[in-house]
Amino acid sequence: MTAVNYTPRKLAHQGQRTLPQAYFTDPAILAQERERLLLNSWVAAGRAEQVAAPGAYFLADVAGQSVIVLRDRSGVIRAFYNVCAHRGSRLCEEHQGQFSETLQCPYHAWTYALDGRLVGAPSTADLEGFSKSDWPLRPVAVGTWEGFLFLNLSPAPEPLERYLAPVWDRFTRFGTAGLRLGRSIEYTVRANWKLIVQNYSECYHCALVHPELTRLTPPTGGENDLVDGPFLGGYMDLNNPTGSMTVSGRACGLPVSAALPAEDHSRVYYYSLMPNMLLSLHPDYVMYHILWPRGTGETYISCNWLFHPNTLANPAFDIDDGVRFWDLTNRQDWHVCELSQQGIESRGYRPGPYSHRESIPASFDRYYLKALGHGGAT
Repeated sequence: MTAVNYTPRKLAHQGQRTLPQAYFTDPAILAQERERLLLNSWVAAGRAEQVAAPGAYFLADVAGQSVIVLRDRSGVIRAFYNVCAHRGSRLCEEHQGQFSETLQCPYHAWTYALDGRLVGAPSTADLEGFSKSDWPLRPVAVGTWEGFLFLNLSPAPEPLERYLAPVWDRFTRFGTAGLRLGRSIEYTVRANWKLIVQNYSECYHCALVHPELTRLTPPTGGENDLVDGPFLGGYMDLNNPTGSMTVSGRACGLPVSAALPAEDHSRVYYYSLMPNMLLSLHPDYVMYHILWPRGTGETYISCNWLFHPNTLANPAFDIDDGVRFWDLTNRQDWHVCELSQQGIESRGYRPGPYSHRESIPASFDRYYLKALGHGGAT
C-alpha cells in the first residue's frame, strides 16, 4: 500500500529517525496505545450500510471491547457494549445479523429494546427497589462521516465533527456517503500496526516492491496536502489520465461522483486517519482499510472497495479489475511489513534515518508520540 511522496519545501523531519524497537515489540506500549488511541478516541468501525435496515447489527472489537452497532426501530444508529446488565454475559455471538424487535441475553433471558432499554427481566418483579429503567445497556458514542461509522468508548468523547474537522468537508466531492460496498477482503498481517501505516504513507519502496503499481503511477509524482497532525497524505498522478489503479489500467466503474473536477480523474488520493483508517480515493472507486492491532506483532485488516451504485448494478463493469490489483499490492505490502517486523525484533536493529521521501511517516511518528505523551522519544 502506498501514498504520495514528494520533497517538501521544509524538511521538518531532518535528522529524525525511525521509532525505537520497543514501540514495535513492547506489550506495555501496546497497552498504552489501546488506552489512549483506541479506547479514548474516535475509531473507524465500518459503514452505515452495514446496518441499513432496522434491527441490522454488527459487532466491533475495539481493543478487546465488544461493541454492538445497530439501527433501532426509529432508524437511529446506536452502539452498546455487548454486555448484559444482569450478570455481564455477552449478548451477541454472531459477528453480524438481524434482530427482530428486541435482543435477548442467552443466559437469563433479560431482554432489551433496540434503543437499549431493558424491557424484560424474569423473576425481578418482587425485588425491592428494582426498576427496569435503571438497567439499560451501556451506550457507546457512535457517529457518521461520509457514510463511515466511528465509535468512541471514552466516557466523555469530543464531538466527531470536532475531531474530524480538518477533513470534515475535504472529500465531499467524491460522494462517499452514497457509494456502496462492492468487495471486502480480510487479512491478518504478522506486523505491528504502525509499520502498516508507515508503509502506506510513502512510495520510497514502490519501484522495488510494486512493479505493477509503478506502471500506472509515477512513484515520485503528486503532492502532499495534509502534512501534520492526526490526518496525513496527498495525491499521486496517474500515467493514464482516463485510467485507474486496476490490473488492466482502465477504469473499472463509473466515476464515483459527477462532482469530481477534471484533475481528480487523473489522480489517486491516499490518507491515513489516526488511529486506524487508511482511505484511498480513486476516480472510479474508493478503497478503505480498517486496522485493529491484535498484538505487538499482529494486525487484523479489513480492506473494502466502494463503488457508485450504478456500477454495481451494471454487469458490464468488472469491479474485480480494481480489487485484484489492490489485493496483489496489499499482499506485497504485507510481506515487506512482516520483513520489517522480523528485523525490528532483532537485537541488531537500531533506528535509522528517514529520507526526504518519507516525510509523511516521519510526521506520523511525531503525532503518534505526542498522542502517547512520549514527546522526544526519537
